[in-house]
Amino acid sequence: MTTPPRKAFPLRLDPALYAAIERAAASDLRSVNAQVECLLREALGRRGVTLDPPARARRGRPPKEDGDE
Repeated sequence: MTTPPRKAFPLRLDPALYAAIERAAASDLRSVNAQVECLLREALGRRGVTLDPPARARRGRPPKEDGDE
């Protein structure tokens, strides 16, 4: 199972805002991109917008398939 593709788009931010997001991301051990997504999900949740939980990437080795040998 693969994760669905992500939508990429340019985003212009005030440098001070970006620096604050970068610090928050570092303290949460996230990338800036993941932090922005988390903040957007939280803000939408406070407004009552419900979203499906994000699809988690599968980690580790893929399972062995029978008959590979």
